[in-house]
Amino acid sequence: MHHEPVDGINYNFRQGTLQEMNLSQIELLRVLQETNLNLSKAAEKMHIVQSAVSRQLQLFEAELGSPLFERQGKKLIGLTALGRRIMQEVAIINGAKTNIQHIAADYLDSNQGILHIATTHTQAKYFLPAPIQRFRKKYPGVKIYMVQSSPDQLIDQLLVRKADIAICTERVDEVTDLVIETCYEWHHALVVPPQHPLSEGEISLERLASFPILTYSFGFTGRSNIESAFKNTGLKLDITLAAADTDVIKTYVRLGMGAGLIAAMAYDHVTDQDLVARDLSHLIPGSRTKIAYLKHNYLPSYSQHFIAELLIAAKETKY
Repeated sequence: MHHEPVDGINYNFRQGTLQEMNLSQIELLRVLQETNLNLSKAAEKMHIVQSAVSRQLQLFEAELGSPLFERQGKKLIGLTALGRRIMQEVAIINGAKTNIQHIAADYLDSNQGILHIATTHTQAKYFLPAPIQRFRKKYPGVKIYMVQSSPDQLIDQLLVRKADIAICTERVDEVTDLVIETCYEWHHALVVPPQHPLSEGEISLERLASFPILTYSFGFTGRSNIESAFKNTGLKLDITLAAADTDVIKTYVRLGMGAGLIAAMAYDHVTDQDLVARDLSHLIPGSRTKIAYLKHNYLPSYSQHFIAELLIAAKETKY
């Protein structure tokens, strides 16, 4: 059974396959996924009316011979098994499209572009300034956008292509579609006011466990390693305050609320000279900060140079 072309696309319902598929249809599926299957938002993004979006989806599904979406009335509420599989291919096609654009731009002018870095507050404040400063001298035409997220969201920024490179400690080994390079290893430190009992004497997990502790929220800056160190010895921490930001922890340490367990890199010998810092590398396992990016994501030459600068900075610094 043959149907007349609709919107310039030839259909063959008898065979149940598309004779010609254009990129606008693939783009429609991608936009729907990006907008959580919201038809009106997808139509707005594609500058077409909502009825045209619905019509294109119906034609597409008819050609495939099976629905891609679960529906509740006219509303899309989820993907079918076929829809989930096809969306994986849509992501690959969209990735290739993005790569083509980046390859061409890099070929025409490798000194222009935008570098999106997904990172945490701690990395952005204490590790990244030196490599970014050196990078800017070589690539002054490249704009740098920092996408600051919680550690468990950094990889998600890569997967949805909102970031080109992620600099992270937690979760990074859980995703298989990444290239991962170890950047540097760091340890935790204890920070207390000079008059605090822990400012002197031998430090042990038992001594630490006897005082109120201020440290990172779950999932942030090696908190899992802190938990493991105490759990392995049967000790329980009295955490009276947990925060994502090191500066918040140090603020409340200064107020006398307890002893702070922070990343050693976050202790500044100038601005934090009113606090005593003590090394905990012999008590709490070290953490590894890593550089991650998508395996199939083309990195322009400036992105590759930035990674090189990160590795140089890692060798120059010890935490």
